[in-house]
Amino acid sequence: MKQLMNTVKKKNGDRERTAVLRLEMDYELATLFDAMSEKNEDLQKQSKLKLEKIRQELLRLKAL
Repeated sequence: MKQLMNTVKKKNGDRERTAVLRLEMDYELATLFDAMSEKNEDLQKQSKLKLEKIRQELLRLKAL
């Protein structure tokens, strides 16, 4: 019974984290778009790195 409860809690935590990551991804994509519009190379690189980290975590959570 204890293992079942832990599994349910983990799944709920994973769903919440996935939702947060998707919001972060949307924000970072908007930031990247702005950086591209302004031709700001440094901000573009930073956004791409953040997006890559988000992508890796989503893959780890099997949300993509």
